[in-house]
Amino acid sequence: MNLKKSHIALILVAALFLGFAGAYAGVQFAQPGEPEIQNSNQLQNKMAKDVEENETERSDDLNKITQAYGLIKQNYLEDVDDTQLIEGAIEGMLSTLEDPHTSYMDLETVSQFNDQIESSFEGIGAEVSMVNGLVTIVAPIKDSPAEKAGLRPNDQVLTVDGEGLEGLNLNEAVAKIRGEKGSEVVLQIQRSGVTEAFDVTIVRDEIPVETVYSRTETIDGKLTGILEVTNFSENTSTEFEEQLTALENEEIEGLVIDVRGNPGGLLNVAEEILSLFVPKDIPYLQIEDGNGEKEAYHSQLDEKKEYPISVLINEGSASASEILAVALKELGYDIVGETSYGKGTVQQAVPLGDGSSIKLTTFKWLSPNGEWINETGVEPTIEQKQPEYYYTYPIQAEEPFTYDQTAEAIANMQIMLSGLGYDTGRTDGYFSEETKTAVTEFQIDNDLDSTGEVNEETAGLIETQVIEKMRNGEDDQQLETALEELYQ
Repeated sequence: MNLKKSHIALILVAALFLGFAGAYAGVQFAQPGEPEIQNSNQLQNKMAKDVEENETERSDDLNKITQAYGLIKQNYLEDVDDTQLIEGAIEGMLSTLEDPHTSYMDLETVSQFNDQIESSFEGIGAEVSMVNGLVTIVAPIKDSPAEKAGLRPNDQVLTVDGEGLEGLNLNEAVAKIRGEKGSEVVLQIQRSGVTEAFDVTIVRDEIPVETVYSRTETIDGKLTGILEVTNFSENTSTEFEEQLTALENEEIEGLVIDVRGNPGGLLNVAEEILSLFVPKDIPYLQIEDGNGEKEAYHSQLDEKKEYPISVLINEGSASASEILAVALKELGYDIVGETSYGKGTVQQAVPLGDGSSIKLTTFKWLSPNGEWINETGVEPTIEQKQPEYYYTYPIQAEEPFTYDQTAEAIANMQIMLSGLGYDTGRTDGYFSEETKTAVTEFQIDNDLDSTGEVNEETAGLIETQVIEKMRNGEDDQQLETALEELYQ
């Protein structure tokens, strides 16, 4: 393969001119975390203009790359695959940007990237990003194996089936985690606030791409709609509008929009949803390019909704979720929960001519008032944490926990049991008589041997019941607060 300088330049220029509406990778554990994929024709045209203005300068700079390619092909001791060299060069350039949201996608990755918003897929169901060189959970998907196994936002994945991930890029790392339905994977997880890493065993499954869930509750005699959005994929805005219309036809008097654990997705989908709420006299979003030039985006809506609205967020709410939350916050609505993830950039997936693509950070997005929340997140107007057991982690009990022992893992277990309604007497990690009594009561209630010791079987059942309680929304103090404050 004789790759001339002009050929390389043509590839790069074509890649930027041929921008397309890339699919959102946030619905499985197979792509870089929480991207905003922008499909605005205005932004694509701006990218094309920038490329044209700098084409000559870039062609000169590419001479060094051509020389390096020729040296390797002609003089390296062993044969080198052309594709390996080209992809390595691209990945090398992207790595110098130190941007976790910019990445190269080969043919297989592009195929996965495009399929995810159209149908179900197989995996563990979690959105990830590379943070400080570590594969990090942005958010597990609702009802996914990852959520059922208790993975949480900001969990760091250290090993996969005992193999370390050092030196791998994000695509390579997540390729180890992906797998067929029914297969098992063991992730070693490091969680903030927990001294020791722990293993989580997950059985991969089919992950349906259903993104909007709705229901109603009556609060102080007022019918209240609750719309939960799990990610912003291709059909989300249609689903959202249909379900919102159905709720309004029931004559709701207030609305809670829940984007907790929502890692984001397609920017245009967030825009379409915001166009249902933000009136045209103020922008719902601003976009800023690398030169600091800003463009505001407006809806065609005449006026805001007549009923009150609250938005629920947490540390797993990222990108498009944050666009929604901050716009409604600046419109005067309450934001309830915990500070969000903090991603304020826009990515464009652009093809390279052979089916592969680069997902490149091209713009900042700003709030209606021009605020950039990158790395800081959206702060709630009403801060509310969940009960303590929501923040526990899987119990590591290779050897049973017994009376008179002290350990951090025992404190974690005590918090879990307390959350299930068993009085452990303390949650400081000391296995007291009261803790032994609580364990015994749990074992009797669940037809286990009433030893008063926490072995793997007892630990596993405690974990299962805690996760089920959280998934069922019991003790959801954030939602309760949002509903209580909605009509204040």
